[in-house]
Amino acid sequence: MKVIVCKDYDEMSKEAAQIFIKQIQEKHDSVLGLATGSSPIGMYKELIKANNDGAIDFKDVITFNLDEYVGLSKDHPASYYYFMNENLFNHINIDKRNTHIPHAEGADLEKAAKEYEESLSHYEIDLQVLGVGKNGHIGFNEPGDDLSSLTYVQELSESTRVANSRFFDDIDDVPKFAITMGVGSIFKAKKIVLIASGTQKSFAIDYLLNSKKISSKVPVSLLNLHPDVTVIIDEKLASLVIK
Repeated sequence: MKVIVCKDYDEMSKEAAQIFIKQIQEKHDSVLGLATGSSPIGMYKELIKANNDGAIDFKDVITFNLDEYVGLSKDHPASYYYFMNENLFNHINIDKRNTHIPHAEGADLEKAAKEYEESLSHYEIDLQVLGVGKNGHIGFNEPGDDLSSLTYVQELSESTRVANSRFFDDIDDVPKFAITMGVGSIFKAKKIVLIASGTQKSFAIDYLLNSKKISSKVPVSLLNLHPDVTVIIDEKLASLVIK
């Protein structure tokens, strides 16, 4: 596991973007695993700039997103479909037919999860970006005694809903379920980049880097089992977790 410490969020975003830029330059039809939330927004801005400057071309790139809230329409401002279009896809030359986000509307959510996993099975993700929750969740794989391996319907923890309520008018508006790639799905990626900034992520990153235990109760710790992980953190967070 490689750990990169950056001065601040902007420097982190540039560092993460360079890894993705290099990946696309070396393989024009790269398959990228993407994430939502505040962590990757700066990186996406850097990728948009690189695309507009002609440094990278998204024409043949294929993407798969980690997750989607259950019950939100695609045009809901808090849906991840909306997020990805607003923060990346609408601003680059990607073929949107090559972008994949779980379909989390409708009655048969289990079927939707299986269909997403089936789509994933036809590809191998070259590079996956991850954020991490305060409680150590990756994707929407919440802490528990057992973690599902493949894409599934996950009930969100109260702490996750509280943390994500900043994207909604009220916490009661935050969905209670999501469709998420399972840990096994995530681990199929050849390379993983984890981005984390701010002291609120100290528990998760400290456990990842310093604990001798790998536990489903802190899902991010499982990244210690993956052969190629780069962790990018800022100096404030590093001051709390680098021993």
